[in-house]
Formats: sequence, structure tokens, C-alpha cells
Amino acid sequence: MNTYDTLSEALDGLRKQGFTQDYNLKSDYLHCQPDNIELKPADFDVVDVYRFEGMTDPADEAVLYAIEAKNGNKGVLVDGYGASSESISSEMAEKLRYTPES
Repeated sequence: MNTYDTLSEALDGLRKQGFTQDYNLKSDYLHCQPDNIELKPADFDVVDVYRFEGMTDPADEAVLYAIEAKNGNKGVLVDGYGASSESISSEMAEKLRYTPES
């Protein structure tokens, strides 16, 4: 796992590793434009997670997920956490509860 100081550094680093799709979090799936791809929790794995905390503003807090779909496509999901996080299904919440493998 690489370490990044900022969200933009992490996004650049992941793009260089082939994580080129941009996913948006919906209540029970991930959505990617412009291809209109929908990934249910069973359709992808979280391969890495990076958390960024706002130095002075809690609204700047974000989580960056590196996502790999079962078909081999790779992309990223950026989401706020805390008060700004989305309302999602329990299945999606469990899927995004990433724990690195030992």
C-alpha cells in the first residue's frame, strides 16, 4: 500500500496503477458514467482504502476506495465520511468496510 499526503496525490497514483473509472456511490450499488455501469456489492472488491482528514475543516474529510470489478475493470470511489457520508444499504456498508489482508 502506498502512502499519500493528499487526496489528489492518491488519485494520481491510483490512475497510474490503472484505476481509471470513476464510481459514484448509490444506496445499493456503484455507478460509473459515461458507460452507465452499475456494480452491486457482489460485483467488486475493495483493494485499498485511503482516509484523508481535513486539517481545519471537518467537511474536508474524505475516503478514497480503490475498486476492482469482477470483470477486471478498476476505478476509484471518493466519499465523505462522518456527517457527510451517504445513506447506503447494509450490504454496501459491509462491502466498503475494508480490512487489509494479512
